[in-house]
Amino acid sequence: MKNIILILMVSFLGFAAQAQEKKNKNAKYVTEVNGNCEQCKKRIQKAAYSVSGVKSAIWDIETHQLSLILNEEKTSPLDVKKAIAKVGHDTDEVKATNEDYQSLHTCCLYERK
Repeated sequence: MKNIILILMVSFLGFAAQAQEKKNKNAKYVTEVNGNCEQCKKRIQKAAYSVSGVKSAIWDIETHQLSLILNEEKTSPLDVKKAIAKVGHDTDEVKATNEDYQSLHTCCLYERK
């Protein structure tokens, strides 16, 4: 009898641990991305959509906020930030290299912090 109870408890704990590891397929995130204009908006959104698992990416010129909906089973917010940094735009976590930043059009050169 004790063995049966022990087996049931171990099974229950195994299922509980699996349930906690489940990733959200429609996770929402908001992050800051530096930029200036409509060209920046297109570039930032294109870079975000280039990451597999991104379902929605909308960057607001006024607030510099990027609203994302992504599948956490396929990607993470950090992966999106890295892709955006590669096209020359700093994010709150990942900074673009100087070469990538300097390759931006002159109207897109934002003030770096």
